[in-house]
Amino acid sequence: MNLIGDIAAIRYPLPAPGSVTPADLYFDACEQAERLRAEEAENLEAASDGLDTDPLLLALNDARARKAAADAEIRLLLAYGREFQGTRPYRLESLAHASGLTISGIRTAYGPNEIQQVEHAVHRHPNRSTTTSPTKEAHDQ
Repeated sequence: MNLIGDIAAIRYPLPAPGSVTPADLYFDACEQAERLRAEEAENLEAASDGLDTDPLLLALNDARARKAAADAEIRLLLAYGREFQGTRPYRLESLAHASGLTISGIRTAYGPNEIQQVEHAVHRHPNRSTTTSPTKEAHDQ
């Protein structure tokens, strides 16, 4: 059993035969997965040795951090779709389907902090008349 090698294989699985299009790129995809596995194993070994920590626990912490980052990105994209798309924001049903949330979950998924982050990223105020821009409010006072 090679714990670090197994973790790398889980993180970067080889593509299933027939899953790569065009088919003649299958071996290239396998080589890429093998390179990623080798890099992951090297990085994980160095990190676990340097921190004197179990590699599986490091991998789990890393996966959790990636999940939190993805959740944060989803909240920002939802804020963008609802608050920065003029008088016709994306429909709740469409956003719910695409994000894997419920319609009521979309309504509560983001708040003023996410709106402010999107505002900063896209360099404009929200378009919706029902939204009060946190930064615009600060400038108006």
